[in-house]
Amino acid sequence: MQSTNIQERIILGIDPGTAVMGYGLVKQTGSKLELISLGVVKMGNLDDHMLKLQRIFEKTVALIDNYHPDCLAIEAPFYGKNIQVMLKLGRAQGMAMAAALSRNVDITEYAPRKIKQSITGNGNATKEQVAGMIQRLLNFTETPDFLDATDGLAVAVCHAFQRNIGGSGKSSSGSKKSYSGWDTFVKDNTGRVSGIGKKKQ
Repeated sequence: MQSTNIQERIILGIDPGTAVMGYGLVKQTGSKLELISLGVVKMGNLDDHMLKLQRIFEKTVALIDNYHPDCLAIEAPFYGKNIQVMLKLGRAQGMAMAAALSRNVDITEYAPRKIKQSITGNGNATKEQVAGMIQRLLNFTETPDFLDATDGLAVAVCHAFQRNIGGSGKSSSGSKKSYSGWDTFVKDNTGRVSGIGKKKQ
C-alpha cells in the first residue's frame, strides 16, 4: 500500500509554434515520472494566422479538459534575428497560456536553454539529443513523427525536475515565471495588457 504523503501531479508541457505545436504529459509521483501522452497539433493546412491561434487555444483547452493537468509548463519564445517569427511564436505561446488561465491551471515558463540544460546537462543540445534523453528517462521507444512532440514533453520533464511539487511554483531562478491565474498574470505584465481596448491619443 502506497504512503498517503506521496504527492502526485500531472504536468502538461507545450512547445508552442504556429505550424506545429508539440505537447507532452507526464505523471509525477514523488520522484517517479511516468509518460501519459505526447503528440503534435498541426496547423500547416491553415493559411490564416488567426485560425492557427484559434486552433492552439481550442486544442490546449481540449488537452486540459481531457487529462486534467495540475499545471502547464511552456517554452518561452527564443530571441532570434527574425522579429516576425518571434512575434508569431509569442502569440502562439499566449494562446496556450490563455487556454490554461481559462481553466485556472498554474503556468510556468521556461527558457529553451534552461529546458535543454535540465534534460541533457547541455544548454546547447540539439532536438535529437533532447529526444534521445527523454526516451531514456521515460522508457519509451516510439519515435514521434515530429521532434516538436518530444520538445513539448521535455518542458514537462524540466518542470518535474524543479522539485516544486508542493510549493507555489516560484523559484529563485530567473529563467522561469509562474502564474496562478489571470489576475497574477496581469499584475506582472501591466505593460502588455493595460493598453488592450484603449485607443492611442
